[in-house]
Amino acid sequence: MGEGVKVIAVNRKARHDYSIDDTYECGIELLGTEVKSFRDGKISFPDAWAEVIDGEVWLRSLRVAENPFSSIFNHDPDRRKRLLLHRDEIKRITRKVEEKGFTLIPLSFYFKKSKVKVELGLCKGKKAFDKRAGIREKDIKRDMEREFRHGMR
Repeated sequence: MGEGVKVIAVNRKARHDYSIDDTYECGIELLGTEVKSFRDGKISFPDAWAEVIDGEVWLRSLRVAENPFSSIFNHDPDRRKRLLLHRDEIKRITRKVEEKGFTLIPLSFYFKKSKVKVELGLCKGKKAFDKRAGIREKDIKRDMEREFRHGMR
């Protein structure tokens, strides 16, 4: 990713279940107590997804745990969050989501220069045989590397 980047969480399941066509780095609009929860790494997003509504991109099913030290000023842990993208990127995303059947999936969350960023992937669901083929290729590659290392000794 680069310097000054601290990874909060990565969605490994998304890379297994979806084929990723394109990725976008976008900001996320958060409340103060939500940022504290992000700093503590208390987020959960196994089924999170994003949608475009009225020219804005909204992140759904991202659960940000409440901060135990912020009494009455706490946030709703399940509220939808607005993602910050350029207008032309939103138009491009909208076109692909509507026409070709793509889905917007958050791939990772990280801090970049003290700002929370989301790596949003434009994904298409994999079929069961695609997943098996990917696993098979990974196994073959691992075996080849093992044989290569063994041959070097």
